[in-house]
Amino acid sequence: MQRLSQELAEVQTQIAAIPPLPAVWIGTRNAADAAGPFHVFLGGSPQKPGAEVTPASLSVLVPRTGSAAELPLPPAYELEAGTPEGERRRALAEWVTHPKNPLTPRVLANRLWHSHFGTGIVETPNDFGYMGGRPVHPELLDWLAVQLIAQDWRLKPLHRLIMTSRTYRQSSAYDEPAARVDGDSRLLWRFPPRRLSAEEVRDTLLMIAGVLPGKDPGGPGFRLYQHLEDNVSTYVPLESHGPQTWRRGVYHHNVRASVVDLLSEFDQPDCAFSSPRRAQTTTPLQALTLLNHSLTLDLADAMAQPLTRDAGEDPLAQIHAA
Repeated sequence: MQRLSQELAEVQTQIAAIPPLPAVWIGTRNAADAAGPFHVFLGGSPQKPGAEVTPASLSVLVPRTGSAAELPLPPAYELEAGTPEGERRRALAEWVTHPKNPLTPRVLANRLWHSHFGTGIVETPNDFGYMGGRPVHPELLDWLAVQLIAQDWRLKPLHRLIMTSRTYRQSSAYDEPAARVDGDSRLLWRFPPRRLSAEEVRDTLLMIAGVLPGKDPGGPGFRLYQHLEDNVSTYVPLESHGPQTWRRGVYHHNVRASVVDLLSEFDQPDCAFSSPRRAQTTTPLQALTLLNHSLTLDLADAMAQPLTRDAGEDPLAQIHAA
């Protein structure tokens, strides 16, 4: 029996040493699925087809004759009913990214501003319509949109522009007279304080514990859950963590049906839905998670080891070293 186990282990080692074969995804597209004709659904019901429609741009943004013709609007388009899907997609993409489209660059610039300051120039990033918020600095939003187009839609220059501005680099110190006029700092008289996101909390724990790779240079992603398949796919949070998961959250391979307990307690949005803004809650579970979660306990041990080695057993010396 022992000899068979050794032979089996040798065979498994040899199999594991074989490099994986390249994987290629190959498929076919059924053009008949999108052949049309397409109709307006009366009351939203597909059982009640209304007038036939063809692929076209939004009529509300079609340049009109008269004074409205002077507005910077993208040229309208309308395609024939039998236009192939690829051409329809290209026409839509070119219309969305047209330099004269007033909406796309403003929405994108506003989202970048929102990611840095916690609230966008328009506080409703998913709604630039009549029911959405009004921009507190409309001229600034226009200027940022122009800068985005001038940089050929590259995001990094706009990130750099925002983060090197005096507005971004100002203090978050409280000022009573200003707070009486603008309590939420929507006019940006100070940098608005904000909570760390769930991923930032986890990344900070890894960094403080000294287990985060120095440069973390890309590479394969990781998972904080176990994938089980029994008729349906289920995802169970990992009970133990180690160097294979001690990486920045940007490399986490998430799926819509998974729930990662540490991240969920700190308001990570549900992956199955669009979340333009994250909730910010304060709950007992957050404190209990930091005290009792297996990850935080492992990271506490990782942090304690070099402190004990360098500062000895004296708790006060360990605190100063920390």
